[in-house]
Amino acid sequence: MSGSGKPERTPLYDAHVRLKARMVDFHGWEMPIQYAGIIEEHLAVRTRVGLFDLSHMGRVRVKGKDRRAFLQKVLTINVDQVPAGKCRYTFYLNEKGTIIDDLILYAGGPDDLLVVNASNRPKDLEWMRAHLQGDVTLVDETYTTSLIAIQGPRSVETMKRVLEVDPSAMGYYTHTTLGEFFISRTGYTGEDGFEIFVPAARAVEIWNRFIDANIAPVGLGARDTLRTEAAMPLYGNDIDDQTTPLEAGLSFAVELEGPDFIGKSALKEAQKPARRLSGLVMESKRIPRQGFEVFHEGKKVGVVTSGTWSPALEKAIAMAYLPTELRKEGTAVEIDIRGRREKAAVAKLPFYRRKKS
Repeated sequence: MSGSGKPERTPLYDAHVRLKARMVDFHGWEMPIQYAGIIEEHLAVRTRVGLFDLSHMGRVRVKGKDRRAFLQKVLTINVDQVPAGKCRYTFYLNEKGTIIDDLILYAGGPDDLLVVNASNRPKDLEWMRAHLQGDVTLVDETYTTSLIAIQGPRSVETMKRVLEVDPSAMGYYTHTTLGEFFISRTGYTGEDGFEIFVPAARAVEIWNRFIDANIAPVGLGARDTLRTEAAMPLYGNDIDDQTTPLEAGLSFAVELEGPDFIGKSALKEAQKPARRLSGLVMESKRIPRQGFEVFHEGKKVGVVTSGTWSPALEKAIAMAYLPTELRKEGTAVEIDIRGRREKAAVAKLPFYRRKKS
């Protein structure tokens, strides 16, 4: 929130209003929830390509000769083994081994870049500053830059056509500078795609290039349905400071055999998780929402963390933490949807996986 208590606005706010987006307060930012409609926008990304404003996400530059030692301490991956040009998904953990935030490290160049959740940026910065040692400087670039994403199977041809750059040689989870643009092959939809970092002053001009090329703008509503199908966690829903990365099935982003990091000893001491984040598919079309209770043989066994209608599966889906022994695919459960228990079955995550070309 800004000092006045009003939601903050990205440099693209007026562009969203011109496109008749429905705007909502999202963690202190006034953001588009939808333009044409959530299902239409979702299917545009799954079948063609869509355009997103991600400028509310926190962007923090880490500078100084001791920055890698600092990052090694606060991130859950072996930073020394991440070469320049690679992106890595990782976490900030507290001493208990539970999650302060999930984020992406963009490694290398003269310094490193971190992209963190909009809702967590102030507390992340405070926490990072409390752990600074040596020659390390943090530069919050959230207000001086914008972040625009292109997602979907036609992402490469769209980038070529609109920005006149060819990102086809880029590997997944890499970043580079092409022409005048700093670009990463990353995203939060389960599709191929790119995220473009631009100076805030040029955000509208670059956004309008895509709009003028008839690329469908996509709001936070479809972003949520896309990421839920792809089982990508949302901080505050599926992960928080009461969950560990191991419970969430995200151990690929935690290197327990590497150098020490904050929270590592707690994770190593913990037994195998007694609960795990699991997928659920409904029998009926009723949609389970965050906070709805999950039952097995009449006993409460969990709570829905995310739930939505899946346009790709044409079924209602959800995620919930369930006892590890109930994670077998096909296990029958019930979800209490506004006073009525509806049948569901445990499903393998992710619900949707794109076909690799």
